[in-house]
Amino acid sequence: MSKESNIVYIGIKPPMNYVLAVITSFNMSNTKEVVLKARGQAISTAVDVAEITRRRFMKELNVDKITVGTEEMPPREGESRTRMVSTIEITLTVEAQAKRRGKSNAGNQAHTTEATKELV
Repeated sequence: MSKESNIVYIGIKPPMNYVLAVITSFNMSNTKEVVLKARGQAISTAVDVAEITRRRFMKELNVDKITVGTEEMPPREGESRTRMVSTIEITLTVEAQAKRRGKSNAGNQAHTTEATKELV
C-alpha cells in the first residue's frame, strides 16, 4: 500500500496480500474508493485482486472505472531502445449504505405488494 491510503500498487506478491491491503484501506481510512495500479505481468494479479475482494469479502464493492494505458520505459543496461509497458488502474468503490438499504427495501415492498394482491 502506498502513502496515499487509497492506492494499492500491485507487484509480484500473492494476490491475497493485496486483497488484505484493499480491505484494510477501506476499513482504516473510511474511504469510499481504492485504486489498484499495476503494469506488465502484474496486470493479471490486479484483476484477480479486484475479483477476489469483490466476490468473496466485500459484496458491496463495485468496479467503478478501469483505465488502461502504456508507459515508455527507459532501456535496460545493455539495451539500445525504450520499452513499452502496459498499465492498468482499477477503481473500486463501496456502495453507500443508504442506497443499498433503499434498493433492498424497494424490492421487498414490491414483492410484498404483489403477494398481498394474490391473497385478496
